[in-house]
Amino acid sequence: MQNLTSVLVTAYAKAPQGTSMYETYKHAGIVLEVDIQTHEVIDAEFTFITKLAQDYFKRMIVGFDFTSDIEMLIKRIESHYFAPSTGSVIVALKSAQKRYLEKINNVQDTK
Repeated sequence: MQNLTSVLVTAYAKAPQGTSMYETYKHAGIVLEVDIQTHEVIDAEFTFITKLAQDYFKRMIVGFDFTSDIEMLIKRIESHYFAPSTGSVIVALKSAQKRYLEKINNVQDTK
């Protein structure tokens, strides 16, 4: 079995009504692969309808240290992603970071 050095973190937020994201998924979902040594986001997927939006979001977030202040990343999203689902993306991202920090703190506490 392969030795894994990363974890997957997921989170969801309600998609805005009237958008294709809402009609297709009902929720905005985020899946992040995070390196457990550096806490850097190494891959990202989001429930965007278009491949362009998925690729663009990925470029915005890959390389971000998921233990650092999320407000930097939120400002980046707000200044580069103009869509009805911006709020949902931010809610899901905050939820994912909260989950990640809770899990890594629990792992460290058990060592």
